Amino acid sequence: MNPMSTDIKVKEVNQADTENDDMWVLRLYIAGQTPKAITALKNLKEICEVQLKGKFTIEVVDLLENPQLGAEDQILALPTLVRKLPVPVRKIIGDLSNTERVLVGLDLLPVR
Repeated sequence: MNPMSTDIKVKEVNQADTENDDMWVLRLYIAGQTPKAITALKNLKEICEVQLKGKFTIEVVDLLENPQLGAEDQILALPTLVRKLPVPVRKIIGDLSNTERVLVGLDLLPVR
């Protein structure tokens, strides 16, 4: 499958998605369907499917379409992943290709 064919859309997070205490709400900020943005989304989906097994919501925000949405999370670089829930809020910058770094950043590494 061609990674450029990945369709990136904004997913609205509804109330039902956030009522479950175990639900993770992740927001990925991008600027268009660049190779880095597509890679970041692909990597994020793979990590979530393995680590969170259906307990996650991914919201993709394209700042080219909605530039004002980056102000809330003080986005300075792209792509940026923001963990909205569970709190505390955490941010990871880059294409999320370093799985271990992402797991540490999201506080998902298993206790050894």
